[in-house]
Amino acid sequence: MKAVLIYFVAALAEITGCFAFWAWFRLDKSIFWLAPGLLSLAAFAWLLALSPTDQAGRAYAIYGGIYIVSSLLWLWIVESHRPDQWDIIGAGICLVSAAIILWAPRGL
Repeated sequence: MKAVLIYFVAALAEITGCFAFWAWFRLDKSIFWLAPGLLSLAAFAWLLALSPTDQAGRAYAIYGGIYIVSSLLWLWIVESHRPDQWDIIGAGICLVSAAIILWAPRGL
């Protein structure tokens, strides 16, 4: 379960960092939004490197599913737009796929 927590915290850091750029570029926020955004993106990279898998590509694949779910949570909590049934179905499929990759028995 530690791995899942790492992926969710990494997703929060990435989404926060990317949103800082989005806010500056698309929402006309101050350029000073970029400094915490860069720090957040650096935290994301560091957190993802803590992944328990030995292969970067596998870590990124697992993270992809977690990122999708986290993005929809961000949509709902921060942007106040509730995900629809298709968002939820798609996110569920991605989460199941990430779990298979994360917990699959290797070396068979």
